[in-house]
Amino acid sequence: MIKNISFLKSLKQDISLMKKAIGVFDSGVGGLTVTSRIINYLPRENIIYFGDTAHLPYGSKSKKTVTRFSLKITHFLIKHNIKLLVVACNTASALGLNTLRQKFSIPIVGVIKPGAKAAISATKNKKIGIIGTDATIKSDVYKKALQKFDPKIKVYNLSCPLFVPLVEEGWINNKITHLVATQYLKSLKNKAIDTLILGCTHYPLLKGVITRVMGKKVTLIDSAEETAKEVKYLLHKQNNLIIQNNHKPQHKFFVSDAPLKFKCLGEKFLKRKIASVKKVEL
Repeated sequence: MIKNISFLKSLKQDISLMKKAIGVFDSGVGGLTVTSRIINYLPRENIIYFGDTAHLPYGSKSKKTVTRFSLKITHFLIKHNIKLLVVACNTASALGLNTLRQKFSIPIVGVIKPGAKAAISATKNKKIGIIGTDATIKSDVYKKALQKFDPKIKVYNLSCPLFVPLVEEGWINNKITHLVATQYLKSLKNKAIDTLILGCTHYPLLKGVITRVMGKKVTLIDSAEETAKEVKYLLHKQNNLIIQNNHKPQHKFFVSDAPLKFKCLGEKFLKRKIASVKKVEL
């Protein structure tokens, strides 16, 4: 009798867990680079993604504004029964993460710390470059994270605000994109860095262009991989992983504007089909 009760209780918990999801948000499609890695590491997990395409880009906005958007999106995702939140936007991680952690009790993962940790492991000469939006670079959040790991690290920040709209337009291998990258990155080439953090989730789609400009000797750090590992670790630690082999995960996508454009470009980020994208107003 006791064994039956214990089994039923466990089954109830499993069913409840299978209804929960990992919440992910970004200012646009960029956070899908993180989502793609999460799907690879945790193929049974449900995912709910929100792209704030009506307010793209976040990088030129104030801390107050980015935090306000982040709070509204988090409220929306929590209503959809998420068990963990991934702030897959470098700007929102830099400016709004602490406020989110103060306001909400669920585990919240940003992309800054995982990226910094990966860069520390990669560098040989302790010279690390960071490219990102204006807001991320001005916050100095990566520099602080890197030098917390190793005070001897030399950090070179560079704002590249045009990269996000170029990616959102789908101009991945465009000649204009290469010219913009060459103009932006020439100052970093003179610093003899051996590691470059892609401090925006849109930038991994420009890896080919950035590598051509910087050279193959510079290691590019995409924080998506490390963020996915962090998500898996936290869920495992809290016994919140879905382990049923027969569970068919649901991946839902919401945006604040232009769902068709998001779907088209988003499939390139995810490297898989997106069934539907729903526009919502927060």
